[in-house]
Amino acid sequence: MRKLGIIGGMSWISTRAYYERINKFVQKKAPPLASPPLLIESLDYGPIAAAKATDDWDGIASALVDSARRLESGGAEGLVIAANAMHKVYDRLAEAVSIPVLHIADSVGKAMQEANCESAALLGTRVVMTESFYRQRLVGYGVNLLPPDPGDVELVDGIIYKELMLGRVTRDAERALKTVITMKEKDGAEAIVLACTELEMVVDADANVLPVFDSTDIHCRTIADWILG
Repeated sequence: MRKLGIIGGMSWISTRAYYERINKFVQKKAPPLASPPLLIESLDYGPIAAAKATDDWDGIASALVDSARRLESGGAEGLVIAANAMHKVYDRLAEAVSIPVLHIADSVGKAMQEANCESAALLGTRVVMTESFYRQRLVGYGVNLLPPDPGDVELVDGIIYKELMLGRVTRDAERALKTVITMKEKDGAEAIVLACTELEMVVDADANVLPVFDSTDIHCRTIADWILG
């Protein structure tokens, strides 16, 4: 199996989800008792969050590039960023190392393309929902994304940062997301893209009016296949 490097800590909840799912997906296809070789660097999210608050993406890129280089030096044959929003600095990170970096939106886009899904609503943090670095990647796979609703952006971003990333799950958040998804169906969306790992804590992918493409689940399946070669 190939050795994978994971840049984590954004949040620890997301990193835990990646570790668990990658192992489960590999175990389904590998010989009994096999587990994938992983190198995980769990970054302190405090300085990254502070840099994000001041729009210091150069500082964020520098931190992630340093992490990527350490993982490559440690023997990683490929890398992933265990967070959707941090893919804003993907290009700079990918240029800084000589090993492949598996982009989460490529995994999601391919899955949607295979499912013949042409229209969807994107739910995630503010930068993921409103900026082009993630949206255009999906559009490249033939997916038409509904424009972000400012009210939904505020609501979802707030739930992610004020509750989910702190490990808090409330019925109010579950009801709010269910309402958002129901309204997206009325607006013409054929599916929902959960472009934030923590959102799965309050969104049941099997109990909504629309199909849900869970970016974490899809990414981890792609990663497992890559590990197994």
